[in-house]
Amino acid sequence: MLVDIVPIGDISAAVKREASAGLRSVYDCDVTVQSNQAIPEGAFDRSRNQYRAEQFIELTSRVGRGEKNIGITSQDLYYRRRNYVFGLAYLNGNGSVISTYRLQTSTDGGITNKPADEVLSDRVRKEVVHEIGHTLGLEHCDNNKCVMSFSPTVREVDVKEENLCGTCSRLIH
Repeated sequence: MLVDIVPIGDISAAVKREASAGLRSVYDCDVTVQSNQAIPEGAFDRSRNQYRAEQFIELTSRVGRGEKNIGITSQDLYYRRRNYVFGLAYLNGNGSVISTYRLQTSTDGGITNKPADEVLSDRVRKEVVHEIGHTLGLEHCDNNKCVMSFSPTVREVDVKEENLCGTCSRLIH
């Protein structure tokens, strides 16, 4: 399987490296990285001061060359009525997106004492693995250590591991 990372806006080399490493280690896949793309026109919602996640997925699906594609942005994303999302993917789709915007902070209860750059690296790896899991047909898992568990705050992201639990792993292999 080939997963193509599509950076949207200004994304650091370190974030691209971590995303790539996370995907390779969990899914044993090939990973390529596209050149940086502009933020999709019309994605910004002035009333919310946030960006619509769906429009980032559309761009990622259009530009990405992989069987699965994941956009990475530093913009604050939302979906429907949710206040924000760390990422979004359509079940069994080929496009997905994560945002580093809220992964960089611990204001909503992160539980780590690692340096900020290591915290961001861990969270980026977990979120790209999580969203690609959805594109492979995995739904949210009840095991809070599984990377596929639902994470409404960074606290839950920090608690879960970077890997799939046995049940989720069997579902895709």
